[in-house]
Formats: sequence, structure tokens, C-alpha cells
Amino acid sequence: FELQVHVSTTPFYSGKVRRHIKSNAPRAYEHAPLSAVIRSLSVSAALVAIAIVAHAQPFPVQPVRIVAATPPGGAADVNARRLADHLSRMWKQPVVVENRSGGAGNVAAAAIADATPNGYSLLFAAHPVLAVNPLLYPKLQFNADRDFTPVVLLSKMPHVLLGNLQQTPATLPELIALAKAKPGALNFASGGTGTSIHLAGELLIDAANIELRHVPYRGGAPAVTALIGGEVQLLFDATATAIGHIRGGRVRAIAIASQQRSALLPDLATFQEGGLRGFESVIAHGVLVPAKTPAATVALLNRAINESLQDLEYRRQLTELGADIIGGSATEFRAFLAAEIGRAHV
Repeated sequence: FELQVHVSTTPFYSGKVRRHIKSNAPRAYEHAPLSAVIRSLSVSAALVAIAIVAHAQPFPVQPVRIVAATPPGGAADVNARRLADHLSRMWKQPVVVENRSGGAGNVAAAAIADATPNGYSLLFAAHPVLAVNPLLYPKLQFNADRDFTPVVLLSKMPHVLLGNLQQTPATLPELIALAKAKPGALNFASGGTGTSIHLAGELLIDAANIELRHVPYRGGAPAVTALIGGEVQLLFDATATAIGHIRGGRVRAIAIASQQRSALLPDLATFQEGGLRGFESVIAHGVLVPAKTPAATVALLNRAINESLQDLEYRRQLTELGADIIGGSATEFRAFLAAEIGRAHV
């Protein structure tokens, strides 16, 4: 005898169930012996009790994995590992980060799309993986609309436009003037086609009405090396990884793509101050799970991660990366992704 208990996130007596009970209960028990009725009611009560206990079981009861759509060692990887460490201490269960950075995040997304929807496999990804990649890659092994359930938007981090020390001017207006005077003479690096720093460069081309040549590299680190070595003139980079190179005097910081100046780089002007009104480019990271993950599990994950984001030490760690901490509901994360998809289609 095998007892299967289905744990639902809906009330035990939904409207459909209530109608079923109302229409069938009188016929089922109208002529039954009292002892049979008592036995049947006892079994029903036991099943309800078992379901309640199952519904209340703690989560997690086994290790959790976070598949990170980022290479090891970068700012996003640090973000993912600090989240994993905090959740592990909170849950008293191992939380392991797996780096799968291929295909601009597509490899990691495909892995989670095929995972069991039980809350034990999480996707840590930048927003372009779902908002932009479907436009760039026609044969993805996942459907961005149907295969994932958003859990929470963790953070946003503005991009910084960096220049080679010998080949670029110091300010954004001077750079735009140079690009207009010599169309196509300047190039910008990225960590690969479709990455957030590639898209930031394309936004600049459109906003400033200039011509720049895109040079993709296999990851952000090689792109930075190319910038420092003079192979390319420009590169957008996340604040966390740009700061060390700026303070070390290896690159020139031209502008930051946020609405306000950064507390970490208070002397660096925004693009808006440089004449491009409303220009903003950020890299946002969030957590998603496979579609069909129970709503109760999604809510539990959301609460746990939001609690982590309120931890003072964790907040300090993220702030040191140059990240703006977001948090909030799964619905808000879904709305953010929808807005970014709309921007990508413009």
C-alpha cells in the first residue's frame, strides 16, 4: 500500500472541492452503516492531518544548489557566493554555487529550465539572460517566458565607461566629439555578444548617435586586459570590477551610467551630467526557479533571500561591490523583467 500525499498551495477546501462535497456527500453516506461512516471520516481526518504535516515540513531538508550564469571570480560570482553563504547559515544546509558561464548565461539557464521544480535548484543570473538573449539567440534550449518563475531581484549595479589611458579623452563630451569626428575609428570591448557590457555600448551608440566598433572577448577579464593593453579604446564594466582598475591608475574612468553619482566614485560624473539625458545602464541580478515550482516554495525562498538582504553584514558586502540592494516580491521582479524585455524590443 502506497500513500501519496499531494501538498497544494491552495486551501484544502477550494470552491471546486466544496461543490463536490456538497453534491456528493449526502449520497455517499445516506444509507451507510454508522461504523463505516466513522471509519471513513477517521481516514479522511488522518489524511488531512498528514497533508497538514507535510505542508508544514521545514525547507530545505537537503543541500541546495545555485547555478550561477557567471564565471568564477567576478563581481557577480562574489554576489552569488555571499548569498549562498548566508542562506547556508540561515538554513543550516549546504548551499553550493555551480558556475556555468557559457553562452552569455544560456548554459546555466538551460540547466535550471530542465531541473526538478522543487526549490532545490536556483538560477542566479543577470537580467539580459532572460530579457535580451531570446532576441539574440534563435535556438535557445529554454523558453524565457515559460520555463522560469522569478523569485526575487537581488541588486542592481551601474556600469562605468572606461577608456584606455593613452587613446581616449577624459570626459564624455570630448569622447563623443572625437567619435563624431572620426566615425568608426574607436572600438569598444565586451565579454561577449549579448552580455550586459555589450548592450551598454550599443545604448551609447544609439543615445549619442555615434559609430563605434564592437570587439567581443571570451569573458570580462580578457576584455579588461585588452583595454589596458591598448587593443581597444573603450569598455563598459560593472562598478565592482572597475573600481580596482580605476584606483590603480590602469584605466580612465569617463562616466558612470547611473542617475546619481556613486558613493564609491564620488568624483565620477554621470552620463546625464555629460549631456546624455536619462542615460542609464545597469546590470541587475536575481534568483529564479524552474516553472511549476510550488508557489509556497517560491514564497519561502523569497522570504529567506529578503531576510538575507536585510542582514547588515551582507548589505555591507554588497555595497562594497558597488551594488544597490533591491529585494522585494516575486511580482516586482517579474515586472522588472517585463520592462527590460520591452526596452530590448524597442
